[in-house]
Amino acid sequence: MGLSVSICGIEFKNPVTTCSGTFGSGREYGEFVDLNRLGAVTVKGVSAEPWKGNPPPRIAETYGGMLNAVGLQNPGVEAFLKNDLPFLKRFDTKVIVNVCGHSTAEYCSVVEMLSDTAIDMLELNISCPNLSADGGGLSFGTNRSSVSAVVSEVKRYAEQPLAVKLSPNVTDIAEIAKAAEAAGADGISLINTLLGMKIDLRSRKPLLGNGTGGLSGPAIKPVALRMVYDVYRAVKIPIIGMGGIMTGGDAVEFIFAGASMVGVGTANFADPCATVKVLDGIGRYMADNGINDINELIGAAHR
Repeated sequence: MGLSVSICGIEFKNPVTTCSGTFGSGREYGEFVDLNRLGAVTVKGVSAEPWKGNPPPRIAETYGGMLNAVGLQNPGVEAFLKNDLPFLKRFDTKVIVNVCGHSTAEYCSVVEMLSDTAIDMLELNISCPNLSADGGGLSFGTNRSSVSAVVSEVKRYAEQPLAVKLSPNVTDIAEIAKAAEAAGADGISLINTLLGMKIDLRSRKPLLGNGTGGLSGPAIKPVALRMVYDVYRAVKIPIIGMGGIMTGGDAVEFIFAGASMVGVGTANFADPCATVKVLDGIGRYMADNGINDINELIGAAHR
C-alpha cells in the first residue's frame, strides 16, 4: 500500500504529522507512540528567545473541543537545537519546525539559525490568536499585504521549504493563501485555531488569563475542511490540512478536500496514541476501497 507523499520536494513515508503545540517535540509522546511510524513530527513553536507565555488559566474545555491561551511558551531556538533536535533525529521521521515571532526580524532570526540544521521543513506561524495584542502571530496573518511582507522577507533566510500556517480568522482564506504563494511560500498549513472565549459563571469574567484563546478540536472540523477545500482551488502549492481530525475517516476527508498531508492536534490530548490510530484508519480506508496509492485521493472532492 502506497502511503508516501511528496511535498515541496521532500518525501514523507506517510501523510500524518502532528499539529504544533499539541505534541511538544515528541519526547513525552514517545512513551506511547513509536515516532518512527509518523510521516513527520511538527514541533511546538520555536522563537528566537525564550518565551514565558500567557498568564494562567491557559486551558478551558468547551463543547466539542478546547480553548487554549498558552501563548507559545518555549525555551527558544538555542535550547531546541541543543536538546530537542538531537532527540528527534534518532527516529526515522521528518522534522518540521514551527517558527514564531513578535516581529519579522524575530522570525528571520529563528529561520537563519535553523538554516544549517538537519530539520526538513519550516512552518511559519503567522496565525496564533494568542499573540495579536503584542504583535506577531495573528497580527501578521489577517491581510494580504502583511502576509506578503513577512513571507517574502523570511523566505530570503530559509534554506528548507517554507510552509505558511494560516489563520481561519479572516474573511477570505483563499486570498490570504494566494498572497503567501505569490510571496514565495512552498506550501500552506491550515487551519490554526479559531478565536474564542469562555466566561466563568462565578466570577463573571473571562475564564482564560489572556481573556480569549484559540478554539480547537472536532467542533472546528467543518470550518477547517471548507478552508482546505477553498485553498486547494486557489493555489498550486501543497497543503497540510488540520483542524479537528480525530479519526482516519476525518483525515481522508481532508485529503479529499486537497490536503497532501494532515496534522493531528487536539486529539493527542484525549488519546496520546491518536496519531498512529489516524494513520491506521487511513490504511484501513484504502484497503477497504481498493486504493493502492494515497496520492489518488488528494483533491478527489474536486474531480
